[in-house]
Order: sequence, then structure tokens, then C-alpha cells
Amino acid sequence: MDTQLQPEPARPDAFAQTRWSLVAAARDGDAEIARHSLWSLCSAYWYPVYAYIRRCGHSADLAYDLAESFFSDLAQDLRVSDPRSQGRFRSYLLSRLSQFLAADWRQESRDAGSGMSAPLSRAELEARHRQERLAETTPERAFQRSFAMEVLSQALRRLRLEAEQSGRLALFEQLEAYLTREPEAGQYQAMEQALGIRALALVVSLKRLRQRFRELVDEELAQTVSNAPELTRERAALLVILGGGHD
Repeated sequence: MDTQLQPEPARPDAFAQTRWSLVAAARDGDAEIARHSLWSLCSAYWYPVYAYIRRCGHSADLAYDLAESFFSDLAQDLRVSDPRSQGRFRSYLLSRLSQFLAADWRQESRDAGSGMSAPLSRAELEARHRQERLAETTPERAFQRSFAMEVLSQALRRLRLEAEQSGRLALFEQLEAYLTREPEAGQYQAMEQALGIRALALVVSLKRLRQRFRELVDEELAQTVSNAPELTRERAALLVILGGGHD
């Protein structure tokens, strides 16, 4: 991962209402908030769980069913326990998944009935798995990289939406490829001709876009931790994972 994506220090209020904390708070509050928060949290990281299960050697159909059963089981657990004591959601999720697969998941699969369902179809999950296989040779590495890529993907989706809402989508589409790398010789000039914007203005726009991308990545990470030290560790882990290492 390029150092250009290193996030800024967290705001003091960054952890006031994250998806992670809302799930816990809603246990004694609004059931609708609980359902929405739980779905938001689980659906965002459904694919990393699927990738882990597939890397364990299970078939596509079984991995789909197991992921659904796992999240149903997780939903039940989060309704009776305070997840914030577990620290980083990424670590918590991986630990719970390992425990689930080590237990009698066949019985869990038959008993599941919390209403949790996959945000993607079987075909979509498996197509993504085939596309991302690359060099991830272990279930944990597949999970870690998929989790990190999901964080970046969500931040990128939000960045694109902001550009569209502000009427700057064409500019975003030209600069998107350079969020994590520098343009090569002649590429600023090509964009200048395509957009009718001076190269110097494009340089400034790219700098601002990268800054906003860093902020959005930071916000996505903050959604799954409870405090600033945990966020700092997640930032470092993201850089390691995307750089080919393993946290």
C-alpha cells in the first residue's frame, strides 16, 4: 500500500457512534437500530468470511451456506454479549469464525434462523473468489487481504458518490487511477486535454482527492474499533496486509 494512503490522526469523536458500538448499544435500546447496525456490520465483511471458508477447502455451495450460518450465529451472540470488549472487529471476527468452523457447524447450519442472508448471490461471491485468488495460500491470509480490500472498496465507493453529488464525477474518473500512484510523464497533459483543466489545477485536485480518500479509509477503519489506539493498530495492519505482509 502506498504511503500516500496513510490516514490522519483520529478526531476525538471518531468512536462516538460506530457500527461496532451501535450493535452493542442497541442491545438495550432500539431493536430497529440493532438490526440495521448488525446488518451493516456483517454485510460489509461477508466476503472475507466466505473467502476464508473457501480457502479451508469447502465447496462454493457449502461455503455460502456456512457463511450464512456463521453470521446467523454471530448475530445471536452479539445480542447477548458486549462486543466492544473484544477490541478490533477484524480480530474478533476471525477468532469467532475459527471457533465456528472448529465446532459442530453442521448442527449450527440446521438451527440457524436469525434472518441473516448474504448481501451477494452465490455466483457473485464465487466470481469474486476466483478473481482474487492470486497468491493467498492460507485461509487467514485470504481473510486478512479481503478484509483490507473491503475497507478500501467502501472508502472508494463513498469518494465516488461524493464526487457525483458535487458534480465532479468526470474529474474523479480521470484521477481515480492515481490515488495510490503518481501519474507518468504525459498523463497530466492527457487529462488536461480531456477535461479542459490546467495541469496545475489537476495536481491540486489530486492532492485533495487523496486527502479525502485517506479520511474515508480512516472512517471505515474507525467503524470497527472502539478507541484511538486500536485504530492506530488497524492503520498499521492495513499497510502491512496490502503490502504483502501478514498482521
